[in-house]
Amino acid sequence: MTYPNNFEEKTGFDRLRQMLTENCFSTLGIKEVNNIRFETNKDTIECLLSQTEEFRQIRLSGHTFPGSDYYDPSEVFSFLRLEDTFAEPETLLDLKLSLTTIIKVIRFLSRIDDLGKLRYPCLARLVKHLIIDDSLPDHINGIIDEKAIVRSNASPALAEIRQRMQKLQQQASQRIARIFAEGKQQGWIQSDVELMLRNGRQVIPVAVAFKRKIRGFIHDHSATGQTAYLEPEEVFELNNQLKDLEAEERREIVRILKAFADHLRPMIPDLRKCYEMLGKVDAIRAKATLALEMDAQMPKLSDQPKLNWVKAKHPLLYLSYKKQDKHVEPLTIELDQQTSILIISGPNAGGKSVCLKTCGLVQYMLQCGLLAPMESYSEAGIFHKLFIDIGDEQSLENDLSTYSSHLLNMKNFLEHCDERSLFLIDEFGAGTEPRIGGAIAEAILEKLHAKRALGVITTHYANLKLMAGKHEGIVNGSMLFDTKNIRPLFKLKTGTPGSSFAFEIAKSIGLPGELLEQASDKAGVQDLDFDIQLQDLEVRKAELDEKEKTLRHADDFLAGIIDKYEKLRDDMESRKNQILVEARREAKEILAGSNRIIEKTIREIREAQADKEKTKEVRRELTEFVKEQKEVLEEIPQPIIKKKEKKKPKQKIQEPAIDHSPLKIGDTVRIKGQETPGELTEIAGKKAVVSCGSIKIRTFLSELEKLKKNTVIAQPRQSSGTRSSFDINEKAASFKPDIDLRGARLEDAIKKLQRHIDDAYLLGIPQLRILHGKGDGILRPAIREFLKDIPQVHRFRDEHPDRGGAGITIVDFTR
Repeated sequence: MTYPNNFEEKTGFDRLRQMLTENCFSTLGIKEVNNIRFETNKDTIECLLSQTEEFRQIRLSGHTFPGSDYYDPSEVFSFLRLEDTFAEPETLLDLKLSLTTIIKVIRFLSRIDDLGKLRYPCLARLVKHLIIDDSLPDHINGIIDEKAIVRSNASPALAEIRQRMQKLQQQASQRIARIFAEGKQQGWIQSDVELMLRNGRQVIPVAVAFKRKIRGFIHDHSATGQTAYLEPEEVFELNNQLKDLEAEERREIVRILKAFADHLRPMIPDLRKCYEMLGKVDAIRAKATLALEMDAQMPKLSDQPKLNWVKAKHPLLYLSYKKQDKHVEPLTIELDQQTSILIISGPNAGGKSVCLKTCGLVQYMLQCGLLAPMESYSEAGIFHKLFIDIGDEQSLENDLSTYSSHLLNMKNFLEHCDERSLFLIDEFGAGTEPRIGGAIAEAILEKLHAKRALGVITTHYANLKLMAGKHEGIVNGSMLFDTKNIRPLFKLKTGTPGSSFAFEIAKSIGLPGELLEQASDKAGVQDLDFDIQLQDLEVRKAELDEKEKTLRHADDFLAGIIDKYEKLRDDMESRKNQILVEARREAKEILAGSNRIIEKTIREIREAQADKEKTKEVRRELTEFVKEQKEVLEEIPQPIIKKKEKKKPKQKIQEPAIDHSPLKIGDTVRIKGQETPGELTEIAGKKAVVSCGSIKIRTFLSELEKLKKNTVIAQPRQSSGTRSSFDINEKAASFKPDIDLRGARLEDAIKKLQRHIDDAYLLGIPQLRILHGKGDGILRPAIREFLKDIPQVHRFRDEHPDRGGAGITIVDFTR
C-alpha cells in the first residue's frame, strides 16, 4: 500500500518509469515496465533485484546479448487462433527474426560455468520451463526469403505456376517490343517515348491521329488528349493469361500460408510465454541500463522494516547533476525499531526535502525491483506501507486549505500506519499558527511513535526537536551549514538538531541591519539563545569529531608500531642470551681441550726424563696461560634472564562525590562499577553516549552516575617518547592505496601485502587495489585465500574489465 494515490508523482518515480520505457526495444518491454508495481514479498523483491543485478553484470562484462528484433506478435496470435486464417509474409518475417532472438536469449541465459553451475541463475528462471521448436525459424525461412517474398520452391505447384508466368511475360515483352519498334519506323510513335504502364499493363503511347494504325485496346489518354495509351491486341490475350496465373499463384501462396498457420496454431500458447519472457528481458535490460547510468548497486535485503543506507543518492538529482558534472552529496541513514523516527531540521534550501524524497523514492525503487544508487554493503528493509506528505495539496474543488489537506493526510497516516510502515512528512506542523501547529504535530508524532512505525520528518519547530530527549527511538538530525561562508553543505548529521540560520541567511542576502536587530528583539531571548546554542553545538561537534578521528587513527597506528617494536626487542634479547650461552659452552670446551693437551705434554716430558728445572719452567708457563684464558672467559657477560615486571599497585585516588541532579549533556559522569570519568555528549531516549578521551561509549542512562566536577581529579596524560615525533598526516599523505605484487615470490608478496593492509586499516583507508596480474594464476588465488582470513576485510572482488579485470583485486574494509 502506498499513500497518497499520486505517490509516484510525489516522489518522482513516474519520471524513472518514463526513462525505462525509453530504454526498451519493444512494446513488449514497455508493457512490462508499465506493469512494475510496489512489492512486499521478500523473495519476489530479491528475485527482481537479482535479475537486474545479473543483467548489469552482463553489460559490464562486455558480453554481447541479443539486442534486436524484439517483436510483439500479440495481435497476430489472437488472429491466428481462428481456423482458416493465416499470416502475411511480412508478418512471418518478423516472427522468424524474433523467434531467432528468443532462441538466442534462451541459450545465453542457460549457459553453464566451469563448475557446472548456471552463470545467471536468477535470469535463467525466466527460460527454465519454456517450450519452443528450434526449427521454426528454418521452417519459416523455407517459405519466405529475406524480403518477405514466398519462395518458388515453397511448393511444386507454386514453382510450376511461376515458370509458366515467366514464359508468358517473356512472350508479351517480346511482342510488344516488336510492335513498338515497328510503330516508330512507321512514324506513328514519336522516337523519344518509351513503353509505359497503365492499369498494371504495358502500353504504347501513340499519337491520337495514328491510334487506328495499331489494333488493340486503349487504356487511357494523356492530359492534353493528344496521346493514347494502347495495349496491342495480340499482347492483350497474353496479359489476360498472366492475370489468371497471378490469381492462381495467390491461391497457392494462401494455401501454403494456411498450412503453416495450421502447423503454428497448437504452439501459440507456448509461444506466448516465450514472448512474455522476451518482454521481461527487455524490461530488465532497461532497468540494468538505467542502473549503470545512475551508478546503482544491489544492497543486502532484509525482511524487517529498516533503513541502513550508506551514501545513497537521489536518482533524478544524481542523473541531472551528472550531465552538469556536479557533485551530489550522498545520504547515510539508519532507521530500525530502536531508532525509528528521524527529525531533520536545519536551514531552508539546505537539503531537508531532498533527504525526505530520497528516502521515499529509493525505498519505492527497491521494492519495485530497481537497483538504487548506494553502496552495495548497505542494508535495505521491506515495508508493507509507504506514506508521504509533501508539497502543497490545496483543493479548490473540496474547499481544502493547505493545512487542512495536511491534517487529512495525518488522519490517514494514523488510521493505517503500523510497525511495517514508513512515513515521510515534509515541514511537519507548518501551515498554521506555530504554537498550535507545533502542539498538534507533537501529538501526532507521539501517536505514530506508539504505533512503532518508522519515519522521517523535516521541521523548524523547537518542540519537535526536543522530543528526541523525551522518547526512546526518536533522534534528531541536522543539515550542516557553513557559518563562515553562510551557505548550506547539504550533509545530514544525525544526533543533534539543526538551526534554521534564518538571521544569518537574511544578513547574507542584504536585509538591513536595523531590521534584523528589531526582528531579534521581537523573536525573544529564549528562542535566539536556543538557535545560537544549536549552531555552536554543531560547529563544536564537527571540530571534535574531526580531531577525534585523527587522534584515533594516530593512536591505533602508534599502538601497532609499539607492539611490533616490543616484540622485536624481546626476540633480539632472547637471541642474544642464546648466543652468549652458546659462546660460554664452546669456550669451556676449548679450555678443557687445552688442559688435556697440557697434561699430555707434561706426561711425555716426564717419560723422556727431561731436566727438572726445564720441566718446572714449562709447567709455570702453562699455568699462566690457563689463568689468562680463565680471565678472558670471566669477561663474557652472563645471559640475562628477564623477569616479568610486577605491576605497580595503583595509587588510591580520592573517590569523587556523586551528584544526584538530573543528567544533561556536558555533565561529568562514569559508568557504575567503573572508575574512569567521561563527558556525557549525547542523550537519545534511554540511551547515552559518554566520551572518555578518544573513546566513545554508548550505554543506558540508568547505568551512569553523575559526578561533581570539583571532586574529579584530572587523569594524567601518558607520555611516549616516540609518539611526540609521529605525524599521522604525513603518513596518510604518503600512503598509496595501490600495491603492485607482480613478479614477487609468493611468500614475499604475502608479507608485503600484510604490512600494506595493516597500514591501510590503521589510517582508515576504505579500499585497496592489489595488482597481481593474471599470468599463471598463482598469485591471485593465494592472495584471495589470504584475504579470507583477515577479519578487517569486508569483501574483495575483480576490478572492472575496462580497468584490469581479473588482474586486479579490489579490497573493501569493514567500517
